Amino acid sequence: MENTRRSLLAGLGGLGMIPFVATRASARSGAATDASATGAMVLSTWDFGAAANTVAFAELAKGGSLIDAVEAGAMVPEADPTNHSVGYSGYPDRDGHVTLDAVIMDDVGGVGAVAALENTVHAISVARRVMERTPHTFLVGEGATRFARDQGFPQQSLLTPESEKAWRDWLKTAKYQPEANSENRITRTPGGALDHDTIGLLARTADGRMAGACTTSGMAFKMRGRVGDSPQVGSGLYVEAGVGGATSTGLGEEVTRVAGSARVVASMRGGSTPQQACEEVVRHIAKLRGDAIRGVQVGFLALDTKGNVGAFCLLPGFTYAVTDARGKTTVLKARSLFQA
Repeated sequence: MENTRRSLLAGLGGLGMIPFVATRASARSGAATDASATGAMVLSTWDFGAAANTVAFAELAKGGSLIDAVEAGAMVPEADPTNHSVGYSGYPDRDGHVTLDAVIMDDVGGVGAVAALENTVHAISVARRVMERTPHTFLVGEGATRFARDQGFPQQSLLTPESEKAWRDWLKTAKYQPEANSENRITRTPGGALDHDTIGLLARTADGRMAGACTTSGMAFKMRGRVGDSPQVGSGLYVEAGVGGATSTGLGEEVTRVAGSARVVASMRGGSTPQQACEEVVRHIAKLRGDAIRGVQVGFLALDTKGNVGAFCLLPGFTYAVTDARGKTTVLKARSLFQA
């Protein structure tokens, strides 16, 4: 068993008997390459991604596959009732229904996704079943929910008292205005409709293999049936063998207009660093959309096969969590195109 553990840790980081350590540092600013000195192994959006990274890294350390790791990591915020942007306790649509979107992807074309899934906590796990047990890549709405039941996922209401109260307060004015970086806000405007969204997560092994996951409850109080970028391959998530992966966060409509994550990976394939690739797509969105994106947040994360990280966003406030080959997790602030 000890020999197995040694080989696992060596494979993860080439670091032999250095023990698994999963710590969370305070958010700090700096170049995106600062956290890449020992090679990023797990990368995710927002401060709450740190807990997801810890679980994903532990899954790799005990011999789980990359798909096992990204699924396990994504399940953490999905089950967290204090997180209103992902899974259980997510804010509902304007009709009071909590609907979930998720995608999971490996680097050799394995893909599974669901959208408008209801009454199922772990959308990412249903997405994995789509990938592994159907000839399809994407199930939506009633069909996705029925598939979840057929696969044995328990039925559970996702609307908690706190989320229902926020929805009923919103109904008093019924105005939707996306709010940048709401994922990191401690206090929120009473009755305000917030632009909650996503956790995107990327993981790699020391030999450069990669996988990714993205899961969300979408915009707070969105129109019934709205699907954002998160479950769409090439928008919310994209992974490619020999190149790397990318994921996005923020207002999904702006990401889908440019197939943002696929664009990041294409830039990396063409020779750009992850940082350069993230900056290119954000600048493209800003040029394309002009005043239409005033006050809107969009951010991208990228990870290449060597563990180099890139992060860039439209507005200040986007944070991300990086776990290196030693298992140390650091939360960083992404650089932004515009000032607040």
